[in-house]
Formats: sequence, structure tokens, C-alpha cells
Amino acid sequence: QVQLVESGGGLVQAGGSLRLSCAASGRTASRSAMGWFRQAPGKEREFVAAIVWSDGSTLYADSVKGRFTISRDNAKNTVYLQMLSLKPEDTAVYYCAAQMGRPRGLGWSNEYAYWGQGTQVTVSS
Repeated sequence: QVQLVESGGGLVQAGGSLRLSCAASGRTASRSAMGWFRQAPGKEREFVAAIVWSDGSTLYADSVKGRFTISRDNAKNTVYLQMLSLKPEDTAVYYCAAQMGRPRGLGWSNEYAYWGQGTQVTVSS
């Protein structure tokens, strides 16, 4: 089992920034990638960003490219999502997720085995 705990959400004005954190614990040895997804009210969960744990390669949704940065801290077993130039349409519950085994389908939620509880991000206009 892998446990994921997100933090860092909150209320921010448009144009502001937030940094989300996701701390992993448990059987993380076979963890291959970490991802961030989000779900706005009445909408499907969507991919935001992912990082391959071994080499740090990243993938982003087009909607956040150039504004969001995903990174990892191996020593702290934590993944971060730095969010800049936030827009009201970024408002959602943000979830981190862990992929086990070999990295694959980074943008697909069903390729992730473990999920955090989510953290709310609200961007006011």
C-alpha cells in the first residue's frame, strides 16, 4: 500500500500562485511515476501533470503548460506542483496519484494505483 497526503491548497486571486505538495509513504519502492489530476464541480477528472520518478521527465496538460511545474524531492518522497498565473478555470479539487511498475500512460487516471484525498484550489476573479 502507498499512502498519499496532499497539502497546500487554498483560495487565491487570479494571477496568484500556490504550491501543492504530496507526501508519499508506505511501499513506494516500486513507484514509477507521480501525477496530479484535478476535478472541477460537474466535470470529469482531468490530467494536469506527471513526473517519472527515476529520471524526472515530465508531462503536462496543454492547459497548464508554461504556468505549472511539477517536481520531486527524492529525500522527502514528495512531489510538488508549483502553480503560477492562476486562472478561475483552475479552480478544482487537486489529487495526486502514484503509478506502480513501469511508467506508462502518464496522462491516464486509470494507470494510477493510489490516490490522495485531494486538496481544494479556488481561484477568484
